[in-house]
Amino acid sequence: MVQRSTKVMTLSEAVSTFVTPGCHLSIGGFTINRNPMAAVYEIIRQRIGHLHLYAHSNGQGVDELVGAGCVDRIEIAYAGSGRFAPTCIRFRRAVESGSIQIEDYSNYHMTLRFMAGAMGVPFLPTRSGLGTDIVEKWGFSREMRRNDPRIPDDKLLVIDNPFGAWANAQKLVLVPAINTDVAILHVQKADVQGTARIEGLTFSDVEQFKASKHVIVTCEELIEDDSLKADPDSNQVPHFCVSAVVHVPYGAYPTACYRYYDYDPKYLNEYRKAALDDAAYREYLERFVYGVQDHRELLSLREAADLAAIAADPRTGYAVGLDRR
Repeated sequence: MVQRSTKVMTLSEAVSTFVTPGCHLSIGGFTINRNPMAAVYEIIRQRIGHLHLYAHSNGQGVDELVGAGCVDRIEIAYAGSGRFAPTCIRFRRAVESGSIQIEDYSNYHMTLRFMAGAMGVPFLPTRSGLGTDIVEKWGFSREMRRNDPRIPDDKLLVIDNPFGAWANAQKLVLVPAINTDVAILHVQKADVQGTARIEGLTFSDVEQFKASKHVIVTCEELIEDDSLKADPDSNQVPHFCVSAVVHVPYGAYPTACYRYYDYDPKYLNEYRKAALDDAAYREYLERFVYGVQDHRELLSLREAADLAAIAADPRTGYAVGLDRR
């Protein structure tokens, strides 16, 4: 019998091994969809700080990492949690107070930047952004860039089309590659070797994991055999890119995981109220993050009826009849 290699770890072990103070980290998901929340809470619980964070258009994960004081710098297109926080609350306060430094790009720019990192090239060209303040306004200063070799010398560059008027483009925007120390994704299924399957929209997760030195995959279902390989074109993450696999049911909660559960509007409404007040937010962290041992204990603080209400309908992949107010 052939012994199958395994990359399965506990969440505490995976985070403490790969997410270190000051590292460059990206997290997958989009607004309130498939954020790797169990991993986010574990990073906060372990009090890992001074992170340089990258995200495409993330919501809850970004807000909680920033709110807990784990992030020094962030590069992002958008931080919002839908109707619950069109702009993430703790994120906005941190930006306005100057407690974090931010460099902003468009959604398309961030995807291109991760793609460049995945391709192993220093930049990719686009026409997107021409004529906008994204080109003109920089969040990271020249001095910061000079003092940190991991930050590009320029936010981006606008150049003349080297092929003249070919393709009807006079100017091009060059956006720099992103290469992170670790990327964290939450997926529906993964096997013990690291092959992973995302069901539904992948957002920029595929580009993110390919651009990272290490990848932590948290999953709803851990597959012990080779059954995922029977349908290989449905798998986006190959095992050789993955450093750790962690089985965490409800690992995206309180955000949604397509075909498993929807986002929890009750939790997100409670979070919004807490996030608006500094003292209430500290109490929130003490109860739901520092005050529990792991994600399972966090879930135990929720009413069973609330979790039942967000269960995904097998036909649609979303919760039917959920009061989303």
